[in-house]
Amino acid sequence: MRAHTAITLLLLTYLGATSVWAEAFDRKEATEIAKEAYVYGVPMISMYSTMHAFSIDPTSPEYKGPFNSVLNIARVFTSQDKGFVTPNSDTPYTFMGLDLRAEPMVITVPKIEDNRYFVFQLMDLYTFNFDYIGTRATGNGGGDYMIAGPDWKGSPPQGITKVIPSETQFVNVVGRTQLFNPDDLDNVKKIQSGYKLQSLSEYEGKLRLPEPETIWVAPMPPAEQKTNPEFYNVLAFLLQFTPTHPSETALRARFERLGLKAGETFDISALSPETKAALEEGMKAGQREIEERRAALHGNSADLFGTREFLKNDFVARAVGTQVGIGANSKEEAMYPIYETDTAGDALDGSKGKYVLRFADGNFPPVNAFWSLTMYDLPSQLLVDNPINRYLINSPMLPNLKKDKDGGLTIYIQHDSPGKDLEANWLPAPAGPFMMAMRYYLPKPELLLGAWKSPLVELVK
Repeated sequence: MRAHTAITLLLLTYLGATSVWAEAFDRKEATEIAKEAYVYGVPMISMYSTMHAFSIDPTSPEYKGPFNSVLNIARVFTSQDKGFVTPNSDTPYTFMGLDLRAEPMVITVPKIEDNRYFVFQLMDLYTFNFDYIGTRATGNGGGDYMIAGPDWKGSPPQGITKVIPSETQFVNVVGRTQLFNPDDLDNVKKIQSGYKLQSLSEYEGKLRLPEPETIWVAPMPPAEQKTNPEFYNVLAFLLQFTPTHPSETALRARFERLGLKAGETFDISALSPETKAALEEGMKAGQREIEERRAALHGNSADLFGTREFLKNDFVARAVGTQVGIGANSKEEAMYPIYETDTAGDALDGSKGKYVLRFADGNFPPVNAFWSLTMYDLPSQLLVDNPINRYLINSPMLPNLKKDKDGGLTIYIQHDSPGKDLEANWLPAPAGPFMMAMRYYLPKPELLLGAWKSPLVELVK
């Protein structure tokens, strides 16, 4: 065995291959490290796929515009939008992909009327929600907010409302501006036109510094992210943009034993069959752990999203959050109960039954902004095409919905129309498996503390 290992070592060294066996440790340990790297990397791989589609590949059908620019979507999302899973269809989006390698960027928001909810969610490459600009966090009075990367050192110029540091060189900013009704869209467009993004140099009246040239690696197609060992090469590429956090020093050292070195190619084609098998086993084990944690949540996703400090480096929770719905807000901003089963514990399926969800006695969700219930197809987790172009039912729609005798509301969840007299309350489902996400924007204490319980989905036929 030792002779075989020595020969393998010499061959791999001669070939220049990156392999765990160059460190002469066993397959069991290699598989365990591969599992750790997979769970750690799931959010980063998914975030990069979105960034690549939105701001790197101009041939992508989801391309919105380059990094360091304001990308306003002056409409709500529909079934034709496929750039990321479980999008909302309540609030027109504003995207900003920030490349902070050259210098900080300054986000300017205008004064917005007090009764309109808006938020800019700041997510780093790990998908941590590391800070917020918006109604809850900073108010509706407007301001200039400087987002600084990990290498920036200096003092902010006069006029900066707040400096917000990022652990990673790339930041995904997701802005949401409340739309009260279809006739309100022009007002939202006017607000969006007031969102501005400048480099620190431009903010000071100078020329913007050039962004570094980068040879981007191809992103992982969603269908391959859970099975293709190329995952690890993309992860190695991304690690160069994420300086090692002190709490992760030992973990990153373990990754290097596997050959995952920041910014260096992890050549899958040069690996031995044993090493490839260890990587594949690690991916399977990591995905099993993610799915087991997800099943144990029973739809309660509130604690999957937040800062590094909030998640306490629980990388499994972070990965579960990515696969449940990448880009979800921290619970203080919004809560997202997920509906995947009915009251009997059976998976939701529009081909097998009709369902209802009822708010009894007018006991609607206690929120300071608004609530909504959105339908998603499975396994895609995208909005569902339907004959009435309705993707959700939300609180702004209440005046046009049919109330129950007790003042409550019954939502009819099924593939076919429940009939003209009930169609106002119809949330169309696909003719197959589906999930739904409730959204509670600016939840009140009784929601945050669990005193108010979300209604359940009941099978009626």
